[in-house]
Amino acid sequence: MMGTTTDVRTATVTVTVRYFAGAKAAAGTRREAVEIPSRATVADLITALAADHGDALARVLAAASFLLDETAVHDRATVLADGAVVDVLPPFAGG
Repeated sequence: MMGTTTDVRTATVTVTVRYFAGAKAAAGTRREAVEIPSRATVADLITALAADHGDALARVLAAASFLLDETAVHDRATVLADGAVVDVLPPFAGG
């Protein structure tokens, strides 16, 4: 009996990216579903978003903080699971 194998090179996951404040303006959307390779990290997602949306969002992403499923991301090498929600939070001015 033959087993079923999954080609890891073509496997993908879908994550929801939510943009806030300046990130929303730079991305041109409030939220989007992004398909990325299986085992992609937060850093990989950031690179893909910058490539898809251009320099304006790339600048925001360079200074932004990120939440993964409502928890602060401290390690951008964190692997993203299918169905994850990533919030992009640009720096906020305060006083």
